[in-house]
Amino acid sequence: MENSAIFKPLLTTTHTPINAYFSKNSSDFVVREIPLYEYSGSGEHLIVQIQKKGLSTFEVLSILSSATGVRIRDFGYAGLKDKEGMTTQFISLPAKFESAIANFSYDNIKILNTTRHNNKLRIGHLKGNHFFIRLKKVLPSEAQKLKNAINLIDSRGFANYFGYQRFGKFANNYQNAKELLTAMANGDKKNLKKYNPKLRDFLISAYQGELFNRYLSKRVEISRFCDSFSIKELAEIYKFDMDTIKDLKSQKQFFKLIRGEVMGHYPFGKLFLCEDLSCEVEKFIQRDRTSCGLLLGSKAYEASGVAMQIERDIIGTEFIKFMNGSRRFNWVWADEMRYSYNEEEAQFSLSFTLQKGSYATTLLREILGREIFDFADL
Repeated sequence: MENSAIFKPLLTTTHTPINAYFSKNSSDFVVREIPLYEYSGSGEHLIVQIQKKGLSTFEVLSILSSATGVRIRDFGYAGLKDKEGMTTQFISLPAKFESAIANFSYDNIKILNTTRHNNKLRIGHLKGNHFFIRLKKVLPSEAQKLKNAINLIDSRGFANYFGYQRFGKFANNYQNAKELLTAMANGDKKNLKKYNPKLRDFLISAYQGELFNRYLSKRVEISRFCDSFSIKELAEIYKFDMDTIKDLKSQKQFFKLIRGEVMGHYPFGKLFLCEDLSCEVEKFIQRDRTSCGLLLGSKAYEASGVAMQIERDIIGTEFIKFMNGSRRFNWVWADEMRYSYNEEEAQFSLSFTLQKGSYATTLLREILGREIFDFADL
């Protein structure tokens, strides 16, 4: 992508856009972190459950550091939470600062609970997040469309795109990442000085995310086309071998699997190659495993055959040696989906749980059938 405009991946839903107003304020967007495990209740680390609004995780840590004397590097956290909305998450700090935390007070930060644990929290030490979203100015006809869209997505899942948060307020993180990686490739020490290690990691993750979204968008396109075109037409469009075309066309579920692609046990587990396609399709339908897309970089689990070729055609291998590669679920499902409609107030409320790394705004985009990047000023 040679301009700063954000790439807009293909929607999996095809209904007409739904009219509803959404704002990421503390009443209409609520996020609650779900820990990966129960805390032991004893140990050298204090686990603090905080509720915040209008502040990012880093801003909260900075405030806590100033108030308690805890060094920023001594805090632990399982995930980063957006500035917008009301969010609840867990952080850890050395237990010797327990009294300082007990006396802490700050507008828009509330200490909900504390306990002890034997290790510091690390990124990824969470099961997922529970979300509450309230949509406003919803007419009865639009409410019915919302119900239909939610029921469809609840039954079949959705594409696990990275949300717009990954790409920056001005949608320029990808382009900035290309400049960084070009400087790294050229050994341009002068330009590299303006990137601290944290910024480098952040921009590289945005670069990987952009390429992942492009690849997943192509997979969604293939899945949609398989339901719309004949075997002969698909062979003309994609130039795949006939066995691959027949494999794709034979699948009844929306998101089509490809022999040789990387799969993963869902919601967590080991990676492996899709070899017995009929078996993997059945387990995919049962939500026992799912397709995994590439986050470009060295040492990533490699696909094979046609699946590998599609990845290389879209993602490529440029700058691969400057990144650590991995895999991310292409297709996920929301759990505990609930919704209600208040016709008198024209408000539609929904709540759901997502696995870690999945974006509520990505799901909402699918439900509404339109872009929502303008809903929040990052």
